[in-house]
Amino acid sequence: MGHFFSNEQGQGVVEYGLIIMLVALVVIGGLQLIGTNASAFFTKASELFD
Repeated sequence: MGHFFSNEQGQGVVEYGLIIMLVALVVIGGLQLIGTNASAFFTKASELFD
């Protein structure tokens, strides 16, 4: 059982997975924010032509 807990072979893979997950969450959040602002911008721009 002690050998199981001292094995660090998958540690790097888990760390890279966590980093990728964090970056993905930041990108998704940023795109949602930009999408909301872009939608409001185009709505206001289209109202100018009415």
